[in-house]
Amino acid sequence: MKEISNKPADLYSQSATVNVGPLGSGWKISPDLIGVFFEDISYAADGGLYAELLQNRSFEYSQSDLRNGSAMSFGEWNALTGWEFVERDGGKGTFLIDTGNPVHLNNPHYAVLGITPSGGSVGLCNKGFDGIPIQSGETYDFSVFARQLAWPEGPLTVRLEDEDGSLLGEAVLPVLTPSWKKYTAEIKAMASTEQGRLLLLASHPGRIALDMISLFPRKTFRNRPNGLRADLAQAIADLKPKFMRFPGGCLVHGDGMDNLYDWKNTIGPVESRKSQRNIWGYHQTLGLGYFEYFQFCEDIGAKPLPVVPAGVSCQNSGGSVTGMGGKGQLGIPMEEMPGYIQDVLDLIEYANGPADSEWGSKRAAAGHPAPFNLEYLGVGNEEHMTPVFKERFKMIYEAVKKAHPEITVVGTAGPFHSGEDYVKGWDIADELKVPVIDEHYYEKPEWFWDNLNRYDSYDRRKSKVYVGEYAAHDIERRNTLRSAIAEAAYLTGLERNGDVIQFASYAPLLARKGHTNWNPNLIYFAKTEVFPAINYHVQKLFSMNSGDTCFPVSASSAEDAPDLAVSAVSDSSTGDMIIKIVNGAGAVRKISVEISGIGKFSGKAMKTVLAGDDPLVVNDHESKTKILPQASSISIGSSFVYDAPAYSLTIFRMENPG
Repeated sequence: MKEISNKPADLYSQSATVNVGPLGSGWKISPDLIGVFFEDISYAADGGLYAELLQNRSFEYSQSDLRNGSAMSFGEWNALTGWEFVERDGGKGTFLIDTGNPVHLNNPHYAVLGITPSGGSVGLCNKGFDGIPIQSGETYDFSVFARQLAWPEGPLTVRLEDEDGSLLGEAVLPVLTPSWKKYTAEIKAMASTEQGRLLLLASHPGRIALDMISLFPRKTFRNRPNGLRADLAQAIADLKPKFMRFPGGCLVHGDGMDNLYDWKNTIGPVESRKSQRNIWGYHQTLGLGYFEYFQFCEDIGAKPLPVVPAGVSCQNSGGSVTGMGGKGQLGIPMEEMPGYIQDVLDLIEYANGPADSEWGSKRAAAGHPAPFNLEYLGVGNEEHMTPVFKERFKMIYEAVKKAHPEITVVGTAGPFHSGEDYVKGWDIADELKVPVIDEHYYEKPEWFWDNLNRYDSYDRRKSKVYVGEYAAHDIERRNTLRSAIAEAAYLTGLERNGDVIQFASYAPLLARKGHTNWNPNLIYFAKTEVFPAINYHVQKLFSMNSGDTCFPVSASSAEDAPDLAVSAVSDSSTGDMIIKIVNGAGAVRKISVEISGIGKFSGKAMKTVLAGDDPLVVNDHESKTKILPQASSISIGSSFVYDAPAYSLTIFRMENPG
């Protein structure tokens, strides 16, 4: 056997022998196993992935938005939140909010500036989400809907400033008209700051109305208008996800019947989208809507997996999301269910219908005449399995199945990995023959090690499984190396059972530093920085080294080794064999690997190791030492010995000689 590395014998904790194969013993597994789940929690959309730099751009914030212990608090929220009235150089005026004759009825509030003769200027200032990040030399796209109310004869001035008032960039808009009109300008920044602000100033006496005041970086992801923050979107794209579930999560069934997520409110021109409060305690503009979600999925090569409400509200509606409680689950009145079901069918037509269909034409009008090739539709999320739920879920499921047999419906098994709702959820799935069922669990790292074989005994004749939300919650719910290695071990079990596990996605995906509703998360971010957790690299390594055939693996050792996990898959597109070895022990483990039974390989391999000596280490903005994957090209034979580092995930990708 070839030694890949050598250690003195007294440094080994244990030894083990791993055999892969034999040839012809493999089974087909899902090629779409590893994906991402996006939910607008912890300012993941507005102030996060959605690249809009201004806060409360359409003056629609309200006190009802700020609830459930939101991490970003501005006191008494109202339509003026995020805005300051400014008077400069002796300027005098007034500032109020009006609702008569708005740009669109879905966004009724707008600002009215009154400018009195004074020789100075008055206007509005917005500092975005804790300050607007401005980069020198970059171009920013400004837009506003405005109209003349009384006597203004001059232009509007748009300024980007540093916090001390230094000018960073400027543009002048033309004289306004008596009717609402969209005005645009581009501003090139002359200097950089993370504490920028935007000012919109008028100096000629009169009254003007302003709404949908917006500022975007020109460089969004793929340079798309109304687009996504480039660095965050790229961090998600770099995961190479096979699918993306959106827009939630608990967000979907919302905080009460008036707060169900309605996909139709999220499409079309942004000024016509109907914003609403977020179940996680803040406001969502829905500028990041269904068109943008579908477009992003297409851009990163991920299959879209939208989730719609199952006709019921969250069982915790009206209470604290984290504290559990409230009014309980409510259902859409039965007389309204036909209309709601039609909304669900319309979504499928929006995604896949021809460009001349009613809803396909709306997709085409947004700039995408070709279909988005929707294959999957989630119905419900973590509901209590009540008769109210079952009745409505059944109606939706059967309607989709009849009208669109090509669409695979994903059901739900409730909030937990066991218990009454879990059992009832599977009973419903069995009765209706739901193709895929969604399971969720957040547990300590040891639970994941203890449940490596959870799916070994699942009945292959029943529904396939989507592990839609999971994460190992370590001490203080931090993204430790120990939690990441536990998830890696568990993923080997999901991979081995990839014939029944269709999808899996860590949750949550994104969280803004300082404004976080939930921990841990896969990617933390600030205004200009992105902080992937160690867990992020586990997800990325499994996604980039996925396969479509799994081979049996036997692991034996002289000692009991509950902290060793192994899987082996092949990728038919390349012919490569990929072996993943997870060592959860706190010392090096000597592993003898035998792969001669699965065919000949070139001897060339790529070895990638994610490891660290401290199981409690984390990757964040304060870390001095980052735990990152280390890759190297090696040569191996059909048998080799490997010293697996402590707390490690190692991936061997062996090249097929072709």
